[in-house]
Amino acid sequence: MKRIALAAAFSLAATSAFAGNMAEPVMEPEVIVEDTATSDGGILVPLLAIILIGAAIAGAD
Repeated sequence: MKRIALAAAFSLAATSAFAGNMAEPVMEPEVIVEDTATSDGGILVPLLAIILIGAAIAGAD
């Protein structure tokens, strides 16, 4: 009787281990859209950086 109960316990434990699919999930790649339009930010950012650096140097004296 103990062997039957032990066999039943092992069979229940073994079936729960294989409850799901063993294959890894397939993830679709994320699409990233980059805006390629030209803007005036190409000259504006360095100009502001030069002004800020100049103000910092002038304020340090």
